[in-house]
Amino acid sequence: MSTLNRPDLEQPVTDLAQLTDFLRRGARPAADFGVGAETEKLVIDSESGEAAPYSRIRQLLEQLATDRPWTEVREEGEVIALLGEHSSITLEPGGQIELSGRFCPDIHCCEGDFAAHVAAVVRAAEPLGLTFLGLGVQPFTPLEKIDWLPKSRYGIMGPYMERTGDMGQRMMKQSAGLQVNLDFEDEEDAVFKLRLGQALAPLLYALFANSPFMDGRPSGFLSTRGEIWSRTDPDRCGLIPALFADGASLETYTDYALDVPMYFIVRDGRYLDLTGRRFTFRRYLAEGFASHRATLADWDLHLSTLFPEVRLRPQIEIRSSDSLPQGLTLSVAALLKGLFYDRDTAETAWCLLWPGDIDALHRSYRQSWKAGLQTRQNGRLLRDLARDVLELAWQGLRRQQRHNHHGCDETVYLDPLQQIAEEGVTLAERLLRDWRGERRHDLAMLKRHCAFRLEV
Repeated sequence: MSTLNRPDLEQPVTDLAQLTDFLRRGARPAADFGVGAETEKLVIDSESGEAAPYSRIRQLLEQLATDRPWTEVREEGEVIALLGEHSSITLEPGGQIELSGRFCPDIHCCEGDFAAHVAAVVRAAEPLGLTFLGLGVQPFTPLEKIDWLPKSRYGIMGPYMERTGDMGQRMMKQSAGLQVNLDFEDEEDAVFKLRLGQALAPLLYALFANSPFMDGRPSGFLSTRGEIWSRTDPDRCGLIPALFADGASLETYTDYALDVPMYFIVRDGRYLDLTGRRFTFRRYLAEGFASHRATLADWDLHLSTLFPEVRLRPQIEIRSSDSLPQGLTLSVAALLKGLFYDRDTAETAWCLLWPGDIDALHRSYRQSWKAGLQTRQNGRLLRDLARDVLELAWQGLRRQQRHNHHGCDETVYLDPLQQIAEEGVTLAERLLRDWRGERRHDLAMLKRHCAFRLEV
């Protein structure tokens, strides 16, 4: 997600209430609800399968900027992002490419943006010998052989992550996921959706598990990306238990965010490193940093550096899915829109998924990226829960009655998930069945599975 500093938020923070009020600003009337999809893809050399170096990804962005009316964003002369009227193309630390599409009224609108984006990047990439994979982790290239994107923020985050976990840099340079942004109507609705999104995390990891390889071999996980995130930074990743407590509110999320150490602030276009000591936003409010005092822009930037399974920025962002093949990418947004924008459906899903205590949810969560749909949650296999939850999402989308110009409603985006749920076999397990440990064969297999192309 883009984290460009917002000049409209320069007012100083003088009390904690401003921070929670910033979150409340995200509320919208239900009639105005929308959905946003952020899709990350791995960029590889088409012949070798190795992660593409930044020098070639830079060529790709420069070519895209000549083909469409994008505005280049540069840092120290290097292009690092493209901004459009309603969307952006950004790069993750290891060169993964991400489309942040417009915030749309329905999945059909998201699909239009996504299809145009895929067509543009594939056409630009083919002459450069580049291929995009909808896969959760780089399959072949080891960490030390992947270039860092030339952004100064990563010069701060990378070394810090070496101190907080043993896989933080893998998260930055080797992983790719999908994020879905959703609305809430008021504070009660926001807290309910934050809880439901966390209760859904094991099912999302299992249903969309698509990263069984790392460093050229099977990793032992169906979602290696899930394992990577769990070993990145316990302060800012995983579940937020406090949100399940009776009386939880948006102030609960504020308190959580206040006590997470900061990476940096931005002044005059420069990142100021705050990682030399454990320096939380709460401490920043009390003490300041050098001559600088906290602003809402600092708060907004800090919120963008928190990576729980569900976060507020201030819209709700759900982050538990691996990057997926082209034809499955929008199924994540469809599933969540069907559940979250129909309250009866959402409450039924909550009853199915919530095991009654956070420890039980944690056990399912940690098991889901290894056992996939054979994980147990609330007394049932995720395979069985997946069928019920898909049916609920189908009903929710039916009732929302958003049709495309062919007369199809949004349930068409759930169709690719039916086989996974019915068979109980994840994408990752299918890949493992076809893996031989021979590069030419395995690269061809991965391209068939998840390479983006002009026609699906």
